[in-house]
Amino acid sequence: MANELIKALALLKEKEWVDLTHTFGPESPHFSAFPAAEFSAMFTHDDGFLAQSFKFVGQYGTHLDAPIHFVRNTRYLDELDLKELVLPLVVIDKSKEAAENNDYALSVEDLLRFEEEHGHIEPGTFVALRTDWSKRWPDVEAFNNKDDDGHSHVPGWSLEALKVLFEERKIKAIGHETFDTDSSLDYRRNGSLISEYYVLEQDTYQVELLTNLDKVPATGAVIFNLVPKPEKASGFPVRSFAILP
Repeated sequence: MANELIKALALLKEKEWVDLTHTFGPESPHFSAFPAAEFSAMFTHDDGFLAQSFKFVGQYGTHLDAPIHFVRNTRYLDELDLKELVLPLVVIDKSKEAAENNDYALSVEDLLRFEEEHGHIEPGTFVALRTDWSKRWPDVEAFNNKDDDGHSHVPGWSLEALKVLFEERKIKAIGHETFDTDSSLDYRRNGSLISEYYVLEQDTYQVELLTNLDKVPATGAVIFNLVPKPEKASGFPVRSFAILP
């Protein structure tokens, strides 16, 4: 068995690995209600070693939201099972649509067209929405994309599409390149992030602010979401990466 495991690792290392995670710092784009991160050196090599202090909200940079982030009496980050964090990856490309309409929201029709081309979305998968919004990083103004009235225009998922994915396709988790699950237009229409609440209400997680989805095929890859284990955390920066087929 051990020999088979080592062989499997050797096979994985022969494949292409794609980092899906932004490098973040105090100047990086972040949700407007949160303060900027603070990084400082507590000790330097002149003291004999380098040690740093990092202060940031859990939902900072590429990060994983646990169910408790929006839903009471659900799981914290440290309660997620390890095997939940490694999943088959499906990437739905709506980058062209998002470029033409910054308020674009993935629809049920989009899902059906995707399946016509790439096959049925299997249960237990991680589905990522590619909009190429990550290419705006680290330009804060471009990432927020506000109009003259101060309203952001950022793409996202429709609630209807998410319901098909979770209730009919039985997927496990989702990810996207933006701050939120909902498009900014849907957020203004609904007065709340109803799609984000819905996802976390499924007792699962999502990964926000992904990058490099343009380097991953529509199907066949595997996503790893490596995250620290702080006690009773609602979310934390994550190191997400994909291994290509």
